[in-house]
Amino acid sequence: MKVLLPPVAKKGGLSFEEVVCFRRTIRSFKENPLSLGQLSQLLWASNGLVDPATDRRTIPSAGALYPLEVYVAIGKGGAEGLEEGVYHYLPFEHALLRIKEGDLRSKVAQASLWQMWMVQAPVIFVLCAEYQRTTSKYRERGIRYVLMEIGHAAQNLFLQAFSLGLGAGIVGAFYDEEVKAILGLHRGHDPLLLMPVGLPR
Repeated sequence: MKVLLPPVAKKGGLSFEEVVCFRRTIRSFKENPLSLGQLSQLLWASNGLVDPATDRRTIPSAGALYPLEVYVAIGKGGAEGLEEGVYHYLPFEHALLRIKEGDLRSKVAQASLWQMWMVQAPVIFVLCAEYQRTTSKYRERGIRYVLMEIGHAAQNLFLQAFSLGLGAGIVGAFYDEEVKAILGLHRGHDPLLLMPVGLPR
């Protein structure tokens, strides 16, 4: 099932300085679902197109190779108008493609060394890398470039969440292969960061 996302806003209410000052890691969330507009904005900020004519995205990428892939695990009632499941973000279409059914947040939290606070968040973003896209050109040095790109995407997601009145956590402690299997991630897409997002409690 493919879902086209609403157009993104390219001007917000808070200044950059305000968002940077307010940003902090959130580990407690209310049950409120995200609107489709909020989800659209968050996905765009993490890896969306700024200029479709040139394929330029919201994050820098070595050689413009863009090894980043973004997935989102949506819980039951987690996003308005979307069924629970795992979705793959398609930046060129600004759309979501559901690749797996079911609310898998609890299993993801268990695979993250039982950090069960993650289940409170209505959605969990999964930032993945396909290393080969970058290492094919830059060899071993490309690994460093991929990690830099993931950092840029995570910070964008953090700042966009806070500009929307939401909060985000960040998790790096998890069993990679378990998370890949639970979420049904595409082959070669290695998860590097999990980011639960929702309305702070």
